[in-house]
Order: sequence, then structure tokens, then C-alpha cells
Amino acid sequence: MKFLNDAQPAHDLTYSDTFMVPSRSAVASRSGVDLVTPDRVGTTIPLVVSNMTAVAGKRMAETVARRGGIAILPQDISLAAIQDMVSKVKRAHTVFETPITVNVNDSVSTAMALLGKRSHGAAVVLDGHRPVGIIAEKDCLEVDRFTPIHQVMTTEIVTVNQDADLDSVFDTLTTRHLGMVPVLNGEHLAGVLTRKGVLRSSMYTPAIDPDGRLMVGAAVGINGDVHAKTLALLEAGVDVIVVDTAHGHQEKMIEALPLVVAARDEFAQRTGRRLQIAAGNVVSSAGTRDLMAAGADILKVGVGPGAMCTTRMMTGVGRPQFSAVLECATAAQELGAEVWADGGVKYPRDVALALAAGAASVMIGSWFAGTYESAGDLASDGQGRLYKESFGMASARAVQQRTRHQSAFERARASLFEEGISHSRMYLDPQRPGVEDLIDSIISGVRSSFSYAGASSIAEFRERVIVGIQSAAGYDEGRPRDTSW
Repeated sequence: MKFLNDAQPAHDLTYSDTFMVPSRSAVASRSGVDLVTPDRVGTTIPLVVSNMTAVAGKRMAETVARRGGIAILPQDISLAAIQDMVSKVKRAHTVFETPITVNVNDSVSTAMALLGKRSHGAAVVLDGHRPVGIIAEKDCLEVDRFTPIHQVMTTEIVTVNQDADLDSVFDTLTTRHLGMVPVLNGEHLAGVLTRKGVLRSSMYTPAIDPDGRLMVGAAVGINGDVHAKTLALLEAGVDVIVVDTAHGHQEKMIEALPLVVAARDEFAQRTGRRLQIAAGNVVSSAGTRDLMAAGADILKVGVGPGAMCTTRMMTGVGRPQFSAVLECATAAQELGAEVWADGGVKYPRDVALALAAGAASVMIGSWFAGTYESAGDLASDGQGRLYKESFGMASARAVQQRTRHQSAFERARASLFEEGISHSRMYLDPQRPGVEDLIDSIISGVRSSFSYAGASSIAEFRERVIVGIQSAAGYDEGRPRDTSW
């Protein structure tokens, strides 16, 4: 990356302070851009779902991995829950989407409680293991909530065999005007396919482990028996470890990282798999170098840019994210490591700018919170608008969960030092209610950015991209208007 006219900024920059200049390009199509990440994690698009309790769960993890990214499960949930989530992600099909299923004798209320879990908009009704119907939200309207599902479901269903060609499945969905079709392995339900799902399968390459299973990561803190926790996560099947604390450039992190590395190396000796370790958060070259020296392969960059974070307002500590990523990425790459830009992205342009600054991947939390696949429960605001609740990982809500095993006195002490928002409504975009819809938008924008720069890979983009500095008026000029002025 270089600055336009070699201008060096007089102050630190946010994503909104910057823009990219188009260059002569031989990249004829966005589809010719390869977004495989340079961090050796194994992801095929540069998106990482942040380890936020309200965002990253098994539904999010498998959906994002199917499209090439990876989700990081939070450190605040129990090992048993992590093991269960990882197991379910690993069992999920790399092409077929995991269905919502209900029993033929269940009530309509059961179906209504589950339909908001995924963006399919419908559930497959099973009689034992055999699909016998489909139920959608429209089938549940104006009927008693205790009505048995078999009385309202659609019984004339079209199914396809798991070996069917995806082109023919798409033709079936289109000609029959179907939104979703169950996929069968014999008489057993193997998954479902939607029209968009079929198209996406031709556009994305799943992020898979050496055994061909979807990838998922998990976070570990810097307190307690870090070695044992890390080993347990690796045994559970996670594909990347994230050592996570708000202030990564501290002695406890530098003491904890070698314990994580030792657990990773012990696991590698037995299995032959050497997984990547990410650690943070940092915002300076000094922090980057110290965590690398302690064993980190990837540095998480960002203090205070997240939508749920109040750190900068509470403490005055942090750094504008573009400049933080640029400095940390430069230091990391000089020593053979990579960085993840953590937070501060609101539009596809911000993701592209993070990559321009040197990030290998971009972590997204609150942006993905308002989707069907996030870990929260779907709610309505009373006016028909659907939302999920999100909260910061240093907020009262998160601290209460993290300190649940401590004494009442210690928990009360911890509550005096909470930061972050505990309750925030993240509304579902009616046009993009699923996380895959947002991924489509982001990746489309990023691919276009690469083609404007004449780059066909992340490495080429870093080399070729030209970044300029703009005023607030310059940023506003680039925003579209949905009404006349």
C-alpha cells in the first residue's frame, strides 16, 4: 500500500478518513479475484466472526464456514457447550444447509419458536427420520398455537437425492417455484438447498480442515489454567485458538501465550496438525512485536472501534483503526506474521480498506448480530420490526457471565469496572436478514475493490492499492441518497 502522492498523514486515520484510487487493471471480472487469506488458517474469504456471545454460535459458525470464513466461539461459554457446538459444526455438510426440523406431532408454537433460527423461512416436518411435509410462517398464521403441525403443513413436497447435480436442483427449484427443497440420503434427511444456496455453492469455497469438515475457532482467556483450557479446545476439534483480552499488551498475556503455544505444540506432536494462534488486542508495533515474541502467529488489532465498545469514551484509550492496522500489519509482516483487523467496520468499503492497510482477515461482530444465524433470540419491537439483542464483551451482562463461578463479593467488585453496552437492538435488514446476505454484499464490494486496484489476490492488493486521505465532506460526497436533495 502507498499513500496518494506519497502524502504522510499528520494524524491517525479511521476507515472513513480514507479512500482508494483506481489503478490500471487487467482484472476483467470480480469472479477472477482469489480471496484466500495469507494467515495460514485455511479460510477462503477474509472474514472472521468475532468471539462475542451474542453473535458467534454453532449456527453462525457452520454458515460462515460454508462460505469460506470462520467464527470464533467465545471464551465465556462452558467447555461442554464448546464441545457440543464444535461437534455439530464438524458434522454439518459443506454444501447442504442444515435444516430446521420439527416432528409431525409437534405444535405450531414449536415451529414458530424455531423458524427464526435460520434464513430458510421454513422447517422440514419429520415422521421419525422421514420428511413428510414443509411448514412456513404463513402456514402458522391465524391458527391456534397448540394446533398440531400435521394439520397445517404442506404435504406435497419435492425432494432431491444427495447425489443430484446442483444445476438440476436449481432448475427444479426455479421451475417448481420453490424456496427450499429437502435433500435425501435414502429416506433420511441430509440437509436442504435453496436457490441462493445453490448459487452460493458455485461462488464460494468452504473453509475446511484436513478431514474435509467445516472449520471453527475458539477463544481462551489469560486467567486460570490456560494450558489445560487450550488443550481441551484443541481436543474438541477447533481449528484456530484466539487468546483474547481487551488489553493484549500486558504481562499476563505475555505469560499466557507460551502456555498456549506449549499446548498447541503438544497437540501437534500427537496429530501432525500445527494450528495458528491469534492473540490481542493491540494497536501498536511494540505490542505486535512483544506478542509475536511470546508465540502469536496472528495479532488481533483494535482497541475501541467496535459498535458495542465504550472503552474510548470511558478511558480515552484506543486508536483510530486504519492507522492501527497499518502500523501493526507492517510490523507483523516484517517478522512473518499476520494481523486480523478487529472492529470498526460498517460497510464493505471498510473491509476493503482494512485489507489495504495490511490485514489478512477482518473480524466482524455487531454487523452480524442482527441476522437469523447470530446466537441471540429473535424478537419483535411491537411494530413488526425484528431484532436481536447484542452486548459488549466488557459490559455488565458479559462480566456477570464471565465471573459466574466467583464469590458474590468478587462478582460485586468486578461489576464496578464494567465497560460496553449491555443491551442494544440490532435490527434485521429486511433485504439482508441472513448472515450470508451480508457476506454476499461484503465480498462483492471487496472483489470490486480488488478489480479497481488491478489485484487478483490479497498479496497483490497490498502491493498495488493506493490510499488517499479525505475530509468529512469527501466521505459524505460518496454516500448515496435515497431521496432527492
